Amino acid sequence: MSSEAELSAAEEEFLHSRVVDAEASGDERAVEAALRPKTLDEVVGQERVREQLSLVLQAARSRGRTPDHVLLSGPPGLGKTTLAMIIAAEMSAPLRLTSGPAITHAGDLAAILSGLNEGDVMFVDEIHRMNRSAEEMLYMAMEDFRVDVVIGKGPGATAIPLEIPPFTLVGATTRAGLLPGPLRDRFGFTAHLEFYDPAELDQIVRRSARMLEVQIDSLGSAEIASRSRGTPRIANRLLRRVRDYAQVRADGVVSQDIAHKALDLYEVDQLGLDRLDRAVLDVLCRRFGGGPVGLSTLAVAVGEERETVEEVAEPFLVRLGFLARTPRGRIATPSAWAHLGLAAPANSPFGGVEPDLFDGLIE
Repeated sequence: MSSEAELSAAEEEFLHSRVVDAEASGDERAVEAALRPKTLDEVVGQERVREQLSLVLQAARSRGRTPDHVLLSGPPGLGKTTLAMIIAAEMSAPLRLTSGPAITHAGDLAAILSGLNEGDVMFVDEIHRMNRSAEEMLYMAMEDFRVDVVIGKGPGATAIPLEIPPFTLVGATTRAGLLPGPLRDRFGFTAHLEFYDPAELDQIVRRSARMLEVQIDSLGSAEIASRSRGTPRIANRLLRRVRDYAQVRADGVVSQDIAHKALDLYEVDQLGLDRLDRAVLDVLCRRFGGGPVGLSTLAVAVGEERETVEEVAEPFLVRLGFLARTPRGRIATPSAWAHLGLAAPANSPFGGVEPDLFDGLIE
């Protein structure tokens, strides 16, 4: 991506116009979509994935053929949908969007595939949640560009072959391990998106601030980036909330002090922990002495569903080294106690000593 100093006046105007049109519609989702990069050159971070994908697309264009099927995996908010849109834009092809849970049987998939034109890009989000019968139909569609549509039932059923023009399937998943081997092997290019470092998020915040016409200094953008959990989606959301605070309670300029006050108001601390994260740590340390505590018990104690605690709070807490998942239950590490300003008791699971490689065995 071009640096801030390298952006021309025309590029600045073009980027800003996208957001102005979205904000005029009053749709928050439209604003979020307008902030997405539209080309590989606009993408910040993911250097290896960008280079590999660029080669795949350039080679396909030079041969005049559709690119290989692409599988994108990684945690939510890192840009899988954005990359799918970029693939379609780079190939000057329409993008057909759907999701795994929306394809409940093979007939749904057959209807989508039959409507594709040559060169179309089909994006399936959360592809690991696709119905099994539809998944098996997708094997043939990806490999041979045809499907067999079964008409009728029982002995009188007839399979009608349906030819499909060459297309590119882009699948996105947050749980790559749940994909069956036969489906995973049919993707010609696979990429895993990593969390962003603070410097990359700082670039993203400053780029979004220019598009939103938010006055922000370097310390203000760094403050927001440091609390964004390595995720561009969260960085853009926090920027919009800090912008609101600066507009209503200050002079509209986002400085480090304004960003700090705004994010404290929205209960996002210096490491990016939100209300739920701190509630999990607080209950684990104060009420259960650091654990071990079963997931269901922990969820009831914080007043949330088991799935919410496991899929929303736990991954970030484990990544920070604040929580360990063991066969006996969840355990708070000494870092978690320190973050809460508490001293780990001598009888805590780790005895005040940081866990080693083999302590945090996952259930």
